Amino acid sequence: MTVFPSSLRYGRDMRTASQDDVCEVACVHPEAVARVRAVQPDASCVEDATSLLKMIADPTRFRILSALNAEELCVCDLAAVVGISESAVSHQLRLLRAHRLVAFRKEGRIAYYRLLDQHITSLIGGAVDHVRE
Repeated sequence: MTVFPSSLRYGRDMRTASQDDVCEVACVHPEAVARVRAVQPDASCVEDATSLLKMIADPTRFRILSALNAEELCVCDLAAVVGISESAVSHQLRLLRAHRLVAFRKEGRIAYYRLLDQHITSLIGGAVDHVRE
């Protein structure tokens, strides 16, 4: 049984573990456990997914990804939107590219970045929508 600290926030309401939100008897539903185990991702997938979420969890990187969720931008424009230096944006973009979150194209001497695919677009949009509810 996992007991969450009283400081854990769910939405806008503070919740603490109480007898109301835990099982009153120790029982296991073997059929439910078997069904859920059958669809659980393997260890490698879990590792990769948590690495992806850690990459997104950085506030600066999340701001960059949110900006790119609106539209494709060059490094200079991203720096202006996020409020950090072009060098710092480039560093973050290298990390995001390495984790397959963004893609870029060159037009002359200008590099334009965009979110890599619809999965990332949905992830960023969904996170923002969730916290705005």
